[in-house]
Amino acid sequence: MNSRINSRYAKELAEESNIAEIASAGSLWQAIRNEVQLRADFEPIMSTFFQSTIINHDTFEGALSFLLAGKLDSPVVSSMAIREIIEEAYDQEPSIIRAAEIDIKAIRSRDPACNSYSTPLLFYKGFHALQSYRVAHWLWNNDRHSLSFFFQNQMSAIFGVDIHPAARIGCGIMFDHATSIVIGETAVVEDDVTMLHGVTLGGTGKEQGDRHPKVRHGVLIGASASVIGNIEIGEGAKVGAGSVVMKNVPPHVTVAGVPAEIIGRPMGESPAEDVDQSF
Repeated sequence: MNSRINSRYAKELAEESNIAEIASAGSLWQAIRNEVQLRADFEPIMSTFFQSTIINHDTFEGALSFLLAGKLDSPVVSSMAIREIIEEAYDQEPSIIRAAEIDIKAIRSRDPACNSYSTPLLFYKGFHALQSYRVAHWLWNNDRHSLSFFFQNQMSAIFGVDIHPAARIGCGIMFDHATSIVIGETAVVEDDVTMLHGVTLGGTGKEQGDRHPKVRHGVLIGASASVIGNIEIGEGAKVGAGSVVMKNVPPHVTVAGVPAEIIGRPMGESPAEDVDQSF
């Protein structure tokens, strides 16, 4: 009986989400609200949670700022103050919200465990860490470095994801599972990249200046891979789980091993979207 109910519920959520041929924030937000209302009706014990996080908010950015502020709360800086900072960032840099929408769509399309648009927003710490980084990056670019480091520290402590606020990260990003992802100060991650837990984009030691990897469009980086130094991972490349990459990777190849070597080519043009970790 329970398995049939759960299967029906999953199907209903998928059907609701499929409305979203989503070009605009409004339609994505409406799809999320519809999904959450179904969830609340199905699981009444969670209705207060769904009310406070989604249903009580008029906009996507209002819900997201509420969620992040609650998670980043600390005895030093209250959730109310954090939310004001987040909303200031959204007001002055609307592209942060647009990036968050694109990130949700990327996760929904790539993660087979994700059957709705509301799931990443409510429950995925990789998504929460990425959106917290986006605010920290805005603070960094406005010379509010102490506050941006506070955000970084909270992200690391709460989500287990450590991203320097000066790093540059595009949109359509999926941090799958996310635990122990580390991204250094001068790293660049372009649009439509997928990386799994334990990935490090790091430097080689004490050198100064531009010293971290540049990950191009469409790259997939497998779990616990380390990409070290000011090197380039070319567009559409795939890095195998557990690999150590210390030299440039050409576009549209697969590398694996310690140290990583070219072992073939991905099946598709965008491994990040295919999320096929086999060789």
